[in-house]
Amino acid sequence: MNRILQKANKRISLGGAATLLVATMLIAQVLGFTRTMAVNGSFLPTGPQSTDAYFAAFKIPDFFFLTLAAGVLGVAFMPVLAERLAKSDRRSVWELSSSLMNLMAIIMAFIGVIILVFAEQLMHIVAPNLSPEQLHNATTIMRLVSFNPLLFTLSGVLTAVQQTFGRFFFFAIGPIVYNSCIIASIFLFRGNIGLIGLGIGALAGALLQFLVVLLGLVGLDFHYSPKINFKSHDFMQVLRQLPARSIDQGVDSINSIVETNRARVLGDGYVTYYENAFTLHTAPILLIGTTISTAAFPRLVERIAQNRPDLFRKDFQLILQVLIWLALPASILAWFCRGYLSRIIFKAGAPQISLIFGFLSIAIFFRIIYTLFSRYFYAHKDTVTPLLVSLFAIALNIVLAFRLARPDAYGATGLALAQSIVAASEVFILLVVMLWRDSQILDREFWNNVTRSVSVSGFTILTAFMMVTILPLGASDKGFLTLGFKLAAITVTTLAAHLLVSSAFRLEQAQAITSRIKKIILKPIRIQ
Repeated sequence: MNRILQKANKRISLGGAATLLVATMLIAQVLGFTRTMAVNGSFLPTGPQSTDAYFAAFKIPDFFFLTLAAGVLGVAFMPVLAERLAKSDRRSVWELSSSLMNLMAIIMAFIGVIILVFAEQLMHIVAPNLSPEQLHNATTIMRLVSFNPLLFTLSGVLTAVQQTFGRFFFFAIGPIVYNSCIIASIFLFRGNIGLIGLGIGALAGALLQFLVVLLGLVGLDFHYSPKINFKSHDFMQVLRQLPARSIDQGVDSINSIVETNRARVLGDGYVTYYENAFTLHTAPILLIGTTISTAAFPRLVERIAQNRPDLFRKDFQLILQVLIWLALPASILAWFCRGYLSRIIFKAGAPQISLIFGFLSIAIFFRIIYTLFSRYFYAHKDTVTPLLVSLFAIALNIVLAFRLARPDAYGATGLALAQSIVAASEVFILLVVMLWRDSQILDREFWNNVTRSVSVSGFTILTAFMMVTILPLGASDKGFLTLGFKLAAITVTTLAAHLLVSSAFRLEQAQAITSRIKKIILKPIRIQ
């Protein structure tokens, strides 16, 4: 039994955690695309069963979860847990986890009741001008998922504990379970209760995700206590960081609500078009930025807890170099492949999605970088700076959304343009603050590496352009096989060129990958 516990508690390496998260996140994203494709294929963006109602119904529940729970769990809660664990004080870890879980459960249960009772009134704010049937569908779905924030919060506390111990599997597999349930609900209910069945699938997915997360406690010897210890210094420290981080997260959700409101004003279907494009743009951010930054965050927190700023800088620079090197081809491919991707995800064809996604491809690069920049401050237990930057971002985004997304301006593409401008502004401001606080955080060697990465991206752009010219998107191109073949050929060739040129430029990120590939290809085979 002791051997089992020791194996369960063995910490996963940074590379191992990143690999696990990328692999499971890739599966989750494939399922997410499958879910979106199935929704688009089963329901229309306009009319009584408009998917606008489905996408709009989740905005308020997501707002409360992200505002009150999501941020504090990862970046305010985990650093305190890491300090306790570094001192081998597991009792404090269990007490703190139990107190936070109990308090957040009470708050989120109350919020769930509010959403349940006032769902229809809230829908009028999020998505105005819905027809009576559309409003009925949206309100019903919102009520079905009204307690999902509670379930996500409980899962979030438990996965934060698991990540602190170096266990990432159950955190990574949660989105897979959730997406699978929604996909199943599409095929189970589309022939009877229709769009409302998606709400049932989302509720079932949240429940199953929580049950899966509970399995992640096996081997950790977790001790739950049904108490809230307000006398605990650690608990109060987390609560003091909660308001700033909550407002920070809430700002992003307000952005989403404003964008949904503006898209709905443009007419039927525009909420769906924008959400489809936004889903495409989110995929590389999650696969590259979120996975790598999430895997690295416990390490960064540990360096601070060890009082080793030198090692913190070294790890931070290494991770940032990797993110920039990966973010560049991701943004380039998003731009050149926007038509192929939008036609795959929306089979009927929607040029609006392609156009919106093209503008969002700029935001992809900056959002990937932002995932690590924000964690720099959270690792230092600074939630105020990201909050202030986010407040500026929401103000700028709202102003730009109202000015650029008018029917007589850029329409729905104005929302995407606003996103890209805001994303670049946030990264620039955080960079200036980081350099002001620690001028050594990014040294000359780092900037040389970035310059070479940018130089390599010129060859990447040229390769992508040539491949799109060779394999153009035809008006009659439809179906996953036809579009998938062209998309795969363009992507693989472009990434291969990026890797090979990067290796020629002697970028460490590329050389590590090419060395690994050589070992695999040239590894001798022993014949017994």
